[in-house]
Amino acid sequence: MENFMTLTPAERLIVAADFKPIAPNGRAWVRREVLTLADNLYQTGVYLKVNSALRAYGYDLIAEIQGRGLRVFADLKLIDIGETLSIDGVLLKEAKPEILTTMCVAGLNAMQALKAELPDTEVLGVTVPTSLKNADTQAMFTCSTEETVMRFAQIAADAKIDGLISSPKEAEVLRAKFGIVLSLNTPAIRPTWAIVPGDGQNPDRIMTPTKAIRAGADRIMVGRPIVQSKNPHEAVMRIIEEIAQAIEGLSEIIGD
Repeated sequence: MENFMTLTPAERLIVAADFKPIAPNGRAWVRREVLTLADNLYQTGVYLKVNSALRAYGYDLIAEIQGRGLRVFADLKLIDIGETLSIDGVLLKEAKPEILTTMCVAGLNAMQALKAELPDTEVLGVTVPTSLKNADTQAMFTCSTEETVMRFAQIAADAKIDGLISSPKEAEVLRAKFGIVLSLNTPAIRPTWAIVPGDGQNPDRIMTPTKAIRAGADRIMVGRPIVQSKNPHEAVMRIIEEIAQAIEGLSEIIGD
């Protein structure tokens, strides 16, 4: 696993390879798009995040991406009883993704069972999906979004998994309480130059790469601003440079 305190700017970027097929395209088309993106990002040093593509095509896709020189983030958001997550862990150990997600709502024992099978994979707990708002978490968990995130983060810490997935809006408070023991990984990142048609992200919980890094995120996830770009490689390098500048600015602040 990575020492998340010493990640390079490229290692702090996770590219979400999310492709939705439109008829007559199907699973084969999705696989081609994922691997074409991997080819375009060869030797950039970033992670490639895959979820629906893994469910549709299988774990062999992990090795195909790694064969193109990229690390794999298996965003499966696993949730089930402990025994089932233990089985998932055994099967995924063979596939060797560098990062894997589970849902914190699965609970302490289930997350412990999963991590026990995957000592060499960084297991991240998803707290509250970025699409949810305060009204949603009040209805589902009878507390605010931030309170829900903190409760799930505590369960993840108690389970001794490796990190968290949460919106950048919660990064600062999570860093203050859990930053020493858990890596912080934030989706819903939008560079200022990105225009995403029909963007479905919750505007209350998005942030730019610079603001997310300075708020305490170890890694950021960017999807459509890259995959919908005419030049994904150029978009990735632009974000890596922004991350590098944000880290430099943060170092100067800390130094002062």
